[in-house]
Amino acid sequence: MQRSLAFVLAGGGARGALQVGALRALLEAGIRPDLLVGSSIGSVNAAFLGLHGFTAESLDALESAWFAAAKAKLLPPNPLWITMRVFLNRARIRPYHCIKDFLISQGLTPEIHFGDLRGPSTILVSADLNSAQPVFYGSDPQQSVLDGILASGALPPWIHPLEMGDRFLIDGGSISNLPIEPAILHGATEIIALDLPARGEIDLKEHGFGPFWTKLLTTISARQIYLELELAQAKGIPVHLVELTTKPPVPIWDFSQTKILLETGYQQMKMVLEAGKIPSFSRPHSWLGRLMNRIPFRRHEIRTGNGKDFKTKKGI
Repeated sequence: MQRSLAFVLAGGGARGALQVGALRALLEAGIRPDLLVGSSIGSVNAAFLGLHGFTAESLDALESAWFAAAKAKLLPPNPLWITMRVFLNRARIRPYHCIKDFLISQGLTPEIHFGDLRGPSTILVSADLNSAQPVFYGSDPQQSVLDGILASGALPPWIHPLEMGDRFLIDGGSISNLPIEPAILHGATEIIALDLPARGEIDLKEHGFGPFWTKLLTTISARQIYLELELAQAKGIPVHLVELTTKPPVPIWDFSQTKILLETGYQQMKMVLEAGKIPSFSRPHSWLGRLMNRIPFRRHEIRTGNGKDFKTKKGI
């Protein structure tokens, strides 16, 4: 079987800047993907690198795009207030067009198709509420990259589901926020998964609609990740799960902390790499890597916090 290393990028809104910092550390370590798979904000990072390549220059440009996003204020705060206005059919905030215009300003123009990408193969995950099935943009080289990003990031209450043909598309995080299974379906033989968990975002003793909704979504997402990790293990595909976090978690709409998140993600991944928690067989040019790639491994779950500590579970 041909080796295919996938970087799997989770959704998490503004916390996606953590991934950009972590990706720079992976690049510096000589670890490059054959496949990029993203949901929600992870799809934006994946598509940008799929378009420009996985290089230091493209990561510089991606960081600049993140700083521009912080100034653009793409996601209004107060999601509970926005949700209630949607329920009452009084919402006047339409960030869809704002986000679309921003992506175009960063070079992700409507005429770019997946077949035009010069970087690693790229898959973006969305969900079709009409068929109750995942939708994978990038499987067809004629698909629009911009459409894939918008479908993967259609996150209520900020962005309404998108109607495209007979599909009613919603944020990919609703069906696979850390898209390990989609990576497997598209040929990954080894996976580095960059998660952006929100544990600790609310006081567990709090009540009310807002805390309830956050707990519900967090529980659903955690269950999805567990099942996809079990699937990978059953298929013998190593998954190196790295949880990129801050304490407390940055809200998904708060892009003002981009600089801190970029540095935190970089430092957390550096710690993981320096500790050898992602084995050398992830690096294709190493003779040891070629040898180790023949040995079955169980998955690694790497948890980090504030760049200061981490632990592993289910190691070799």
